Amino acid sequence: MNAGSDDGSARRFDRQQRFVGIGHDGQARLSAAQVLVVGCGALGGSLAQQLVRIGVGRLVLVDRDVVEWTNLPRQVLFTEAHAGAGAPKALAAAESLAAIGGPTRIDARSAHVDGDNLDELARGADLVLDGTDNLATRYLLNDWCVKHSVPWIYAGVVGASGLVLPVLPGRGACLACLFPEPPPAEHLPTCDTAGVVLPAVQAVTALQAGLAMRWLASDDAGRAAFEPWLVEVDAWRAEQRRVRATRDPECRTCVRREFRHLELGGERAAVVLCGRNTVQIRPARRAERLDFERVLANVGNSAKALERRASFARFDVEGFRVTLFADGRALIEGTDDPGRARAVYDRWIGT
Repeated sequence: MNAGSDDGSARRFDRQQRFVGIGHDGQARLSAAQVLVVGCGALGGSLAQQLVRIGVGRLVLVDRDVVEWTNLPRQVLFTEAHAGAGAPKALAAAESLAAIGGPTRIDARSAHVDGDNLDELARGADLVLDGTDNLATRYLLNDWCVKHSVPWIYAGVVGASGLVLPVLPGRGACLACLFPEPPPAEHLPTCDTAGVVLPAVQAVTALQAGLAMRWLASDDAGRAAFEPWLVEVDAWRAEQRRVRATRDPECRTCVRREFRHLELGGERAAVVLCGRNTVQIRPARRAERLDFERVLANVGNSAKALERRASFARFDVEGFRVTLFADGRALIEGTDDPGRARAVYDRWIGT
C-alpha cells in the first residue's frame, strides 16, 4: 500500500532538505530506506506517522492487538470508528497513514512477532524500531538485530517518563548489556498500574524518530560519528538526562552471541495483554489461513454480536469477546486467566 500519490511533488520535502543534516542526498537515502516498526499503539503509531511524513521508502508495520476505547487519548492513528469496530491496529494504522499521502509504501501485518516470523518481517530492513509494550518482544528484537547486525532503537514509556536507546551491533551496548535479565513483571510499573500520558509518548518518540532519521539520512562518515546513549526523559518535569551506553564485555548476547530469546521460536504459550483483561491464544500449529466458515458454523447460534471481515471475525460467547484472525490467533477479552482463555479457544475454535 502506498501512503498516497503525492510522491511526484518536488516541494513536499523542501524544508526538510534545507536542514544541513539531511540535504538532497540525505532525502534520497530516506526514500530508499526500509524500516520495520513493531507495535502500532502509542509508540509505534507516533513513529509510523513521523516516518511517513519524512518520506521513508518502505514501512513495515506489525501489531497483534485491536483498537479499544482506552487507546484513543494517546494512540494517534486511531479514531472512534476504529475503536467501535475493534479494528486490528496494524490495518487501522495503515488506513490513517494512507490519508497523509506521500511516497512511502506501507506493508501492514496483523500478527504476533516471534522467532518463527521475524526473519520474514524484518527481511531487507535498514532499521528496526521498538513500538511495543512488553519486554519479551524487545529482547527478541535485540537478539535478532544483534545476530544479523541490523541497528534498532529501543524505547519504553510509562507514566510521564521514558527511555530511548539506539543499539548499533558491534558498537556500544545492546539491550542485554544494560539489562541482562528482564525483571519480574510484578516489579515493573505498567500503563495499567501507573498510567501513561500522551506528552510522554510524544517526547520519547520525538527522540526515537530523530535518531532514526539521522541514521537513515547519514552517509558512512555520519554513521561512524553516531554515539549510542541511553536517554531518559520526563515530560511532566521537563527533565532529560543521558548516560553513555557501555558494552558489557561479558554480555551473553552481543559478546557470547547466545540468542536464547530468538531460539524460543514460535512459542505457543498464552500471552496476557498488559492492562487489557485480555489473553492472546495461538493455535498449536501456524495456519496459512483459517477456515472462518468452519469456525463460525461451529459457534452457530451460541455466538452473539457476530462480525465477519476479510481478515478477522468477532463474536461474543460465554460472556467473552473473541477476536479471531486469519492465522488462527485469537484475543479472548474478559479474562486475564490463560487457562480459562485457552478453554474458550479450544471449545469454540479448536485449531
